[in-house]
Amino acid sequence: MTDTNEFGQPVGEAVDLALPRPAPGRVTLRGEFCTLQPLDASEHAAALFAAYDAAADDSAWTYIGVGPFGTPAEYRAWADGAAASADPLHFAVIDNASGAPLGTLSLMRIDSANAVIEVGFVVFSPAMQRTALSTEAHALLMRYAFDELGYRRYEWKCDALNEPSRRAAERLGFSYEGTFRQAAVVKGRSRDTAWFSIVDAEWPALSAAFDRWLDPANFGPAGEQLSPLRAR
Repeated sequence: MTDTNEFGQPVGEAVDLALPRPAPGRVTLRGEFCTLQPLDASEHAAALFAAYDAAADDSAWTYIGVGPFGTPAEYRAWADGAAASADPLHFAVIDNASGAPLGTLSLMRIDSANAVIEVGFVVFSPAMQRTALSTEAHALLMRYAFDELGYRRYEWKCDALNEPSRRAAERLGFSYEGTFRQAAVVKGRSRDTAWFSIVDAEWPALSAAFDRWLDPANFGPAGEQLSPLRAR
């Protein structure tokens, strides 16, 4: 039933949540396959550049507002600034098996007053792509936002032409909400931005789906998944 105010107008449901919510901090988030650590340029930059440099080409950077980086020094200069930033708040994804950093992602556009937060700057090296690490990295950050910080809405935005990013959002349980036309200029080109979200009422079912998929029993001897992620 829709609430109405004293004028008989329909209004949104009352929010029973203390606001603002806490801002995310430089925490370490540990999982079965990977660990998220606050980005530290002195500790992570050289290995991250090497992991990214293993790609066959620079296509991973096409839809990112930064990069590609031609030398370790160029990447280190960017990482120094990124590590000092509070929004976006960047995390390195560490492979628990090897201890190597293999990618980064961030929490950004942090709106504590409305309990809304976005995941962005997702750059996973070839060694992370299509692995349990990539899924778990996202699950860890979602759990931090929903379970620990108490946010109501978790967003994913991407270039509307970035089909791999759109497929990833849908696989992870995000709902497509629409496209903002000519929303930005990125690397000199017009960008339409596709918006996706997960809201707090959807999170318990999604969290359970991640738990089932990330169970080590769901993976074969070569690390292949036995059952697909059913986030919805």
